[in-house]
Amino acid sequence: MPKYRFRPGLIPTLAMLLAVALCIRLGLWQQHKAEAKRALQSQFDQRLREAPVALPEKIADLEAWRYRRVKVRGSYDTHYQILLDNQVEQEIAGYQVITPLQLDNGRRVLVNRGWVPAPADHRSVPPVVTPNGAQEVEGTVWLPSDKFFALEPKQASAQWQPVWQNMDMKRYAQSVPFDVLPLVIRLDAASNAGGFARDWPRPVERIEMHVGYSYQWFGFALAFMVIYLVVNIRKSND
Repeated sequence: MPKYRFRPGLIPTLAMLLAVALCIRLGLWQQHKAEAKRALQSQFDQRLREAPVALPEKIADLEAWRYRRVKVRGSYDTHYQILLDNQVEQEIAGYQVITPLQLDNGRRVLVNRGWVPAPADHRSVPPVVTPNGAQEVEGTVWLPSDKFFALEPKQASAQWQPVWQNMDMKRYAQSVPFDVLPLVIRLDAASNAGGFARDWPRPVERIEMHVGYSYQWFGFALAFMVIYLVVNIRKSND
C-alpha cells in the first residue's frame, strides 16, 4: 500500500493562510453589506406606511430622516437645477432632474423629479418643463452617499454647470448662493408637481449580488486550501 507524506514549506503555508484569511474577510464583508441592505429595506418599508410630515427648518439628526415621507410647499428655482448623468431606465440612458424648491419659509430643498431620456447628441442637454407657481411636493427623503470618486471640476461662480456625475451635497451647498437642506426629496410617483419617470430603486435590489459575491469569496478560500493540500501531499519513496 503506497505511503504519502505531507511536508509543506513555510512560505507556501504562509501564502495559503494569507489568501484564505483574505478571502474569508472579503466574504464576510459582502455578507455584512447584504445584512445592512436588509436593515435598510426594513426601515424603508416601515417608513412607507407612515403619513407624510413637514420638514423642520433645521435638521439635527439627518440619519433619522432617511426614507421619511414628507410634504412641503414651495416654488421651483430652475436656475440652479442639475441633471444627474448616467442614469438608466429600462436600458435607456438619461438624466435625473434635481430642482431646488424654495419653501414658504424661504429655505430651499432639492427635489428629484425623476428621469428623462438623454438626447441623441449627448453634448446637449434635454429640455425640461417645469411648472410655475406654488407646488405641493410629497415624496421620500433620499440621503445621497458621499462615498464616490469624481474628477469633476470645482463649480465656477460665473456660470452654472447643469450636468453632474454625482449628487454631491457638499459641492452643491458650496456652489449656490442660498442655504439648502442636506437632503433630497424623491418625488412620489403619484405627484403632479412636475415629475417625470419615477421608478425609484429599493435597498433590497442588490442584496443577491452581495450574497453571490460572499459565496464566491468563500469558494475561493476553499479552493486555496484544496490546492494547498493536493500540491503538498506526495507519495513517499520510503
